[in-house]
Amino acid sequence: MSKLLRGGRLSPVREDVAKFTSSMKNDIRLSKAVIDINKAHVIMLMEQKILKQSDGPKLLKALVKCSSIKLDASAEDIHMAVEEAVLKDAGETAGGNLHIAKSRNDQAATAIRMELRKELLNLMRAVAHVQDHLAEVAEDHVNTVILEYTHLQPAQPVTFAHYLLSHFAALERDLQRIQSAYTRVNLCPLGAGALATTSFPINRDRTAELLGFNGLAENSIDAVGSRDFITETIAVLTLIAVNLSRFAEDLIIWGSPDFGVVELPDEFTSTSSIMPQKKNPEVLEVIRARASHVLGDFMASAAAVKSLPSTYNLDFQEITPKLWQSIENVRASLNMFHKLLPKLKVTADVYDKANASFVAATELANMLVCKYNVPFRTAHKVVGALVKSLIEAKLTYADVTPELLQKAAKNVAGIKLAVTAKDLKALANPLALVEACKVKGGPAPVEVKKAIELWKKKLFLTKSNILQMDKELEEAENKLEKVVKSYFPVGSCENATLKSSNLEDV
Repeated sequence: MSKLLRGGRLSPVREDVAKFTSSMKNDIRLSKAVIDINKAHVIMLMEQKILKQSDGPKLLKALVKCSSIKLDASAEDIHMAVEEAVLKDAGETAGGNLHIAKSRNDQAATAIRMELRKELLNLMRAVAHVQDHLAEVAEDHVNTVILEYTHLQPAQPVTFAHYLLSHFAALERDLQRIQSAYTRVNLCPLGAGALATTSFPINRDRTAELLGFNGLAENSIDAVGSRDFITETIAVLTLIAVNLSRFAEDLIIWGSPDFGVVELPDEFTSTSSIMPQKKNPEVLEVIRARASHVLGDFMASAAAVKSLPSTYNLDFQEITPKLWQSIENVRASLNMFHKLLPKLKVTADVYDKANASFVAATELANMLVCKYNVPFRTAHKVVGALVKSLIEAKLTYADVTPELLQKAAKNVAGIKLAVTAKDLKALANPLALVEACKVKGGPAPVEVKKAIELWKKKLFLTKSNILQMDKELEEAENKLEKVVKSYFPVGSCENATLKSSNLEDV
């Protein structure tokens, strides 16, 4: 446990209390961010002439070493672990000034945002990868007819491509929400101090620039006292998880023999320990369940902050692990879909099933309106009566005749209908029913092909935006390293360490 904050106002802490309140286990992932924050802060302090020019390089040298040594795992958090390591290396005179004009409050908020930026970019890429496969598989199934359901009852035929594009569209909204959240995450709280900034003449814009932020979380109370960027991110993750869960649910149901729409690849399923015929969709079931974990993390995080007083409270520490857990759950689920989709098999022959479930009924009613001048509500009633009579006679739509339709029309509406057998037979072809729906956004193959091309263009732009955001963060890291190196003589061991140290191994 860190002794830096003890011996003044407070006596030594109890070991069990220290262990209970420590965040070190979850802070390790913030190591690089915390070290970079301190580097940027030291550079700014030197530029503002707040820190002695002789002390700055010593602090930077110690911070560079922090990137390649094992930090004290018994420290209460990563911030104190880094400060202790710097103090040990740079000495008390220089090391004791590392914390001038900043607090753990603003430093913690900054570090979480820096790590979250990278996670959000990785998440964007994961969503885009799934969209890639959705578009690729859709191109193979533009003319593959399946039955879609409402209330889990057979409704109307569509193509499998059209169905896949519905999930592409949902993921597109998810991507937009991630990108929108990123703009609010990418604001720098550093310099807000504990809650009221500082009397030192610091330059907050400079540290934000060195750390690659697009601007400041300006109000100091808001900067350290809000975690809505976390709850917003988990809310976005919850929506992604819900969308993935619904996708998984469709494939679970459709993969059962009773539905027989798709067949899941063997490597993503399992069998029963007692029933050898079983093919259980376990991967999809786990995806469905983990959506509940993400939703639970959102509820727990929102509940933790809902009644907190303003500025900083240690309750914040308890919601950050929820953020990382949610990201990992969603990313893992996306990865499973990314691998599963190209191997998904679709049952292409739905002719008999379509006729047995009377999915031509809607188009038959439409035809009565368009070709035979029957009011739609009357046509709806007539076709409903026809379907009822066929079911009672244990017949399908393939058995329909002009006489049966005429009888239904006379019984329920008192009208005469002289529909031709040719007109009725044309509606027995599921693909013809799909091709008739040529409205923009509809399932007709001609419209689906247009939609695929449009989505692919949007996906290309999305990938370009992700690369640009990646580039901006990389350029900021390179700039920070270049400025740090400028304080060391050319060829010095510290300069070499900057090139060779593996910051990710901390």
